[in-house]
Amino acid sequence: MRQLKPLWLKVKIPSGQNFFRIKSLLNNQIHTICQEARCPNIAECWEKGTATFLILGDTCTRYCSYCNVKTGTPEKIGIDEPKRIAALVNKLNLNYAVITSPTRDDLEDGGAEIFAETIREIKKTKNNCKIEVLVPDFKGNTSSIAKVLKEEPFVFGHNLEVVESLFPKIRPHGNYMLSLKILKRAKETNKYILTKSGIMIGLGEEKEEILKLMQDLRKVKCDIFTIGQYLQPSEKHHIVKKYYSPTEFHELKQLGLSLGFKHVLAGPLVRSSYHAEEIAK
Repeated sequence: MRQLKPLWLKVKIPSGQNFFRIKSLLNNQIHTICQEARCPNIAECWEKGTATFLILGDTCTRYCSYCNVKTGTPEKIGIDEPKRIAALVNKLNLNYAVITSPTRDDLEDGGAEIFAETIREIKKTKNNCKIEVLVPDFKGNTSSIAKVLKEEPFVFGHNLEVVESLFPKIRPHGNYMLSLKILKRAKETNKYILTKSGIMIGLGEEKEEILKLMQDLRKVKCDIFTIGQYLQPSEKHHIVKKYYSPTEFHELKQLGLSLGFKHVLAGPLVRSSYHAEEIAK
């Protein structure tokens, strides 16, 4: 049975000079996960002058029942995309840029070279800008992971998204243990790069499963952890099984910090790149 949204999930209506400035600069030429995933924080983040850039197009080759990014056959990659992203980062005068992508199983390297080229272009165009990447699993391809890590992003992120027991139903093409191995390899490759992962809750998980997931992330020395409330994007997506209260999120944050994460961001509207710059300091 569908539950009514609690009052603490109310979000700001998009408005303000910066919001419309960023919207006009994107001009349908550059995608953001803010738009494609219908992020509830788009008004707040754009008004602050921040956005999470979506490279490799706006179409995912997988279907996960929590995600609003469209799925299907992606268009060809725009080879000038890294330069366009870098130019916009410079125009917005960003000191911190977050780069992510849909999963591109149709590409031999999963799009890793475009990630690497985007990092290089941003560093070339605005060398004082710190870069956070949020990568797909690249099917566990070690050379793809190495391509991205070679460019030394400030933060290397890869989201588990849900607890292990929900993978078969919510992320049928993903693999919980593989995702942990990706984060482990990143830390082993360069111990100075911060690693980051995040999940959504409210899809039917048990609290003990959230604890186990956090423990598993700490075993691979993950530094930063985000946890937010799952919100159903449409009728065809997985339903919300539970709305967690702000108090419960605070308890989960304290639990995560007690396990040794450097930073934990937990709250009903938290998403993986929410306040990314602040929590990566």
